[in-house]
Amino acid sequence: MSIQLESSWKAVLAPEFAKPYMQQLKGFLQEEKKEHTVFPPSNLIFNAFDHTPFDKVKVVILGQDPYHNVGQAHGLSFSVPQGVAIPPSLRNMYQELSTDIAGFRIPTHGDLTAWANRGVLLLNATLTVRAHTAGAHQGKGWEAFTDKAIAELSARRTGIVFLLWGRYAKNKAALIDYRKHHILTAAHPSPFSAYNGFFGCKHFSKANAFLIKEGLEPIDWQV
Repeated sequence: MSIQLESSWKAVLAPEFAKPYMQQLKGFLQEEKKEHTVFPPSNLIFNAFDHTPFDKVKVVILGQDPYHNVGQAHGLSFSVPQGVAIPPSLRNMYQELSTDIAGFRIPTHGDLTAWANRGVLLLNATLTVRAHTAGAHQGKGWEAFTDKAIAELSARRTGIVFLLWGRYAKNKAALIDYRKHHILTAAHPSPFSAYNGFFGCKHFSKANAFLIKEGLEPIDWQV
């Protein structure tokens, strides 16, 4: 497991790598890779941090764990590389964007790297997964690491917009100081729940309105 974090995140999170839970997680991943394929590739595990430095984060979109089929996961929540079929949840995000953001054109790909480069931290709570086994790496230590990342953003920054979709993500609100940041909650964009409160939530325009209020450039959501 690579621990080559982007420098601003490394300054915040480097102490985590010496803690017992991270050493146990490292051992787990080493053993896991002996018998199974693990996604994403090692060089992309911390991709979300690499594309969105700590001091550049404007919006956080929290996912649960990486996609588990071949070629899908590349370290950004909800995103898949160019040339990979757009997952259903992301299709629903695009649909919401098309009704929320004037002029948004539904993309033909699912690569959200452009969002990450513009200040949207696309963070999964669990950063790895066993091939074809959803949730296989939950409860192994990643959640402690990503919870720390969220808590440090809350403590050291102000004015970040956190988009928490679905029950799992909403539970992370406890890590965020609502007096300093903006928290928007809705149903998950999954086909199983999108019609129960995700469609029509207008989180993308609301996030931009909060950023403008903070004196920041809004996010260009087109990819």
